[in-house]
Parts: sequence; C-alpha cells; structure tokens
Amino acid sequence: MVMAVRTLTIGALAERTGCNVPTIRYCEEIGLLPSPRRGAGGQRVYAAGDFARLTFVRRCRDFDFSIEQIRELLALVEDPERDCVAAKDLAETHLSAVRAKLRDLRALEKSLSQFAAACTAQCAGGPARDCVILDEFSRPAKCC
Repeated sequence: MVMAVRTLTIGALAERTGCNVPTIRYCEEIGLLPSPRRGAGGQRVYAAGDFARLTFVRRCRDFDFSIEQIRELLALVEDPERDCVAAKDLAETHLSAVRAKLRDLRALEKSLSQFAAACTAQCAGGPARDCVILDEFSRPAKCC
C-alpha cells in the first residue's frame, strides 16, 4: 500500500519508514538521502520523494545490501536509460555473497552443535576448567 505523503517532519518520516531518526540523519550525511529543505525554525521538512527514497534504502538494507551497492541501485533508479540487467547483476553478485555466508554459518552451526554434544557427553556439570568447549576455544583454529 502506497501512502499519500505531502511533507513530513523527521520524526514522522522515521515512523512511516521504520527507520530511526539517527539513521535518517546518517543517510543524509553519506548522501543516500538528499539534505531536506528547512521549514520554519530550521526544522527538516521531507517530501514524498524523500519518503520513497528512504523506503527504497530501507528495503535494500533489509536485504543486507552494502551502502555502495545501495548507491549503485539508486543510480539505476535515477537513470531511466539504464538497463535493468545491471540491477540483476548486482542482485546475483549479492546472492553469491549471501550463499557463501550461509555456507559459513552452516559450518559454524555444525561446530557449535558438536561442541555442545561433546560437553553433554564428557563434562557437563563438572568444573569449567575441564569443559571441552572452553578447551576447544583455547586452541588455535585448524587451518586448511
């Protein structure tokens, strides 16, 4: 559902986009959101375009795109002559990175599960100095 937006204060923009005020200020500072015009008393005033842009940035962050990737995606949005293949390529590159993280997380899950099982079998309830988990963390990581 698209909301009708005329102008918003920073607090209202934060509420409607699900961002917090410091995040909005940060997005302005790093150029993901243009500096807003100022109303009476110097208060920031945001328009519908700001709402749409911040919503876009927020959704990109929901998908864990980096700031630089978001800049690239925003550049695509702002240039109607660009082909959407660039967006697809960026999404596929990000997907590859996400899949690599998933592999790493699965390996981490397996290791932690093995640590917990070993503790249950060998030392649970005993003194911490004899814990197989703590012992494992004291050793250098296995390489290659």
